Amino acid sequence: MPRRLRFNGTDSKNGGCPAVHEDLDSGEILVQGTPLTDPEDIAQLQHFGADDAVVVVPRELLVHHGPKEVIHVPELIDRKEFGRLFETFAHSAWHLETRRGYASDREDPGFAEFLTTGTAPSDLDSEWCANIRRQTGDGKYVGRVRVVDNPPTEGQLFLLDYAKCNAATGEDVRNLWREDAERLRLPAEDFWIFDSRLVAVLGFDDEDVLRDVEVITEPATVLRYCQIRDAAVHKSAPYDEFTAHVDAQP
Repeated sequence: MPRRLRFNGTDSKNGGCPAVHEDLDSGEILVQGTPLTDPEDIAQLQHFGADDAVVVVPRELLVHHGPKEVIHVPELIDRKEFGRLFETFAHSAWHLETRRGYASDREDPGFAEFLTTGTAPSDLDSEWCANIRRQTGDGKYVGRVRVVDNPPTEGQLFLLDYAKCNAATGEDVRNLWREDAERLRLPAEDFWIFDSRLVAVLGFDDEDVLRDVEVITEPATVLRYCQIRDAAVHKSAPYDEFTAHVDAQP
């Protein structure tokens, strides 16, 4: 089985070598760089085995993109503090949604109504919608990209229709096929980015229930999430255009 690798970053100005990746299961760090091949240089290396290889990378690469701790200890916040992020962000809030369904949606009475009528009800006067309307009314950007399976799940169809409500609050709502997300190597995780300085990673259990919220402010890691955002937005389609394509499928 191949490793599950995550791209951590590069200091290359053109997106090439050198770079750092991380094995999500073992925690091992993989560094790619220019091979060291000069026999006189290799002869100076201690504990160099016959099957070993050496690459040369700038010190800054490891400082910027290498692990900062032996064991990662997440900084978790409660739901109340997470909610305040949507009231206090200064410029932008952006969300990547990757799950095939959410327990919070299925528990909403509107979900049952959608299964019956094919239309997701919306309440633009709800606390969430009212706040987003205030934020976008002040000129702030709120957006999201939803990853969709082919064919879409019931939960994804519900959100495709509910996107009309998101858009009515001023959100930039977009969608991306899962096969395209995998081609882009987007992570299979949900997160919000606030002001390109703070990331809130949403952890779910196997029943699609939100388990915890981890906040990340380490600049190199935040940059990696911003690069994910840029790739997702670039390859995604506006929700109405995407939904029309889904509806047109046989």
